[in-house]
Amino acid sequence: MKKIILISDTHSFIPDSFWKYLKEADELWHAGDVGNVDIVDELKKLIPLKGVYGNIDGDMVRKEFPEYKAMIVQGVKILMLHIGGKPYRYSPRMKELIKHYKPEVIVCGHSHILRVEYDKRAKLLYLNPGALGRNGFHKVKTFLRFTLHEGKVSDMEVIELEERAVSMS
Repeated sequence: MKKIILISDTHSFIPDSFWKYLKEADELWHAGDVGNVDIVDELKKLIPLKGVYGNIDGDMVRKEFPEYKAMIVQGVKILMLHIGGKPYRYSPRMKELIKHYKPEVIVCGHSHILRVEYDKRAKLLYLNPGALGRNGFHKVKTFLRFTLHEGKVSDMEVIELEERAVSMS
């Protein structure tokens, strides 16, 4: 059994209220737009970290993370890509990867919109944790927490942290 925390779109910032959740997890997954590579280094000191780079990530993050990650964790076939689209409207790259890897779960970021949905056509679970950082149009910082065990995803939780400060200037 593995307890997973899934984050995305940190954009070089992780709120103080997030760190306590790492104690309750076995792995942390980052679905891209990390920002500064210092975040990767800091997280790796605390928890096993898997991830992909996003469209804002520079060379240093791209050296740490691949464009996409296909993996089997606790018997569940998972595919992670930052810009993957959404159910029934996947990006061309995601469509290509789904066809090749035939995942049971896909993980995306980029939209800053938290979404958990079962895609009946593609027969897979779509996960987007929203955004944890302070940049973007999202109003609340969000992430997902779930368990992988014996080929199943369970105990899915949406965690909402503080509202993002919005500048009116």
